[in-house]
Amino acid sequence: MERDGSPESPPREASSLPGECPSSDLGQALSQILHHLTGQESRRGKARNAALQDLGALLEATECDRLFEGSDAPQGGVPGVLGKVAAALEKFAAPPKEEEGRGDGYATVAERATAVGLLFMKLLRKVESAKEPQVCPAWKRGLRPLAAPIYVFAITHSVQQPWTRPRSRDVAREVLTLLLHVAECGSVAGFLHGENEDEKGRFAEIMGLLQPDLNKESWKNNPATKHVFSWTLQQVTRPWLNQHLERILPPSLLISDDYQTENKVLGVHCLHHIVLNVPAADLLQYNRAQVLYHALFNHLYTPEHHLIQAVLLCLLDLFPVLEKGLHWKGGAARPTTHCDEVLQLVLTHMEPEHRVLLRRTYARNLPAFVKRLGILTVRHLKRLERVILGYLEVYDGPEEEARLKILETLKLLMQYTWPRVSCRLVVLLKALLKLICDVARDSSLTPEPVKSALLEEATDCLLLLDCCSQGQVKGLLAKIPQSCEDRKVVECVRKVQQASEGAPYSGT
Repeated sequence: MERDGSPESPPREASSLPGECPSSDLGQALSQILHHLTGQESRRGKARNAALQDLGALLEATECDRLFEGSDAPQGGVPGVLGKVAAALEKFAAPPKEEEGRGDGYATVAERATAVGLLFMKLLRKVESAKEPQVCPAWKRGLRPLAAPIYVFAITHSVQQPWTRPRSRDVAREVLTLLLHVAECGSVAGFLHGENEDEKGRFAEIMGLLQPDLNKESWKNNPATKHVFSWTLQQVTRPWLNQHLERILPPSLLISDDYQTENKVLGVHCLHHIVLNVPAADLLQYNRAQVLYHALFNHLYTPEHHLIQAVLLCLLDLFPVLEKGLHWKGGAARPTTHCDEVLQLVLTHMEPEHRVLLRRTYARNLPAFVKRLGILTVRHLKRLERVILGYLEVYDGPEEEARLKILETLKLLMQYTWPRVSCRLVVLLKALLKLICDVARDSSLTPEPVKSALLEEATDCLLLLDCCSQGQVKGLLAKIPQSCEDRKVVECVRKVQQASEGAPYSGT
């Protein structure tokens, strides 16, 4: 390749791509490098390596101000060609399909990424040198075509993934740091949405660069694309995200609809971020919120605890959006809501569930549903009672997360539906006393703080139960201190009796 300033320039046919008209020797040289990186000969490793070496030598030999020649031209001049070269380098360093990258394939990707990262750093330092007003005032326009592909490269290789190695990760992080410094941005979020109201961020350009790899046919061709999309999306929050909704919602739904649980969870996290950071009016427009709801609801039939946890959290934040326009006018029964529908399915799954991780996941989220429905939880009272009784009987391991959350649910249930509690007095009292006795006599590896928390929660439930039954619990427990020899059980019973003799319990 002929260097810049050489007496003989490469022929236009060999150096220019269709539609390209570089007027300078530098533009022609860059076009030739681009041709080597993207043409048929790019499949040969030697041709690509030679192109990388040529680019490195060209950057070293070129004055920084020449890199921005023609930046205000319709076709972008030299910066436009540089942007295409940067995009080609990002593609060159991208990992292959997962089945093609096993073995030594990913090691080769890391080597390429290191080489490309060093070139990007060299290029960014040239841009930094041009920032002085007397050198090149147009450096910002020149940086714009470079920013998106360099950012995508840096995010692809900066975190631990199968296709990265310590050296390639270090180089990618240096590239990202240098990019933010050159762009005069204090954070990735500021780089994406703009540091101030007058500044246009790069989020739209980055999404545009990712878009061809985020459709149904292509999104698995590059295993890094979904991670770059997800991480980038979650850096942009209110009030900047809603203007990009048309770009970000379809890929999020696509990723969440995959058959692999890992991808489902990643997609649901993207959808959750959208729900939290896009105004309800935008989500309700064109029935988007209903589309989100049905996509999430269908995931509840997949028995994977990580996925269920992500879906339930997302749904709990989506309910206020879906129910925003619902107003009860009185005179008739309140219509059932999406929250009712989800809780009904969750309780159906909870009753026969025997897998510990799923039981914990369901129990962890149950109090939030009771809080959300409030007094309307009475619609699900019978099934909730069966679930509560069943879960209180089963040991849940050293942390006892499921039983603690079930006791929290029971407390909330009694507070919201207290008129219906007295008829369930005997059943609930037996279950709570059995739990207290089991925990008091537990000789397993359960830590003492966990046992204390269980006993405290169970005692609070007895206090609430006593209030809901107009003091009947106190009478039923009267003979236990005389006949029971277990100190912990007696302490719990005495707390209930002492509280009942004093002022009404504050939890009701």
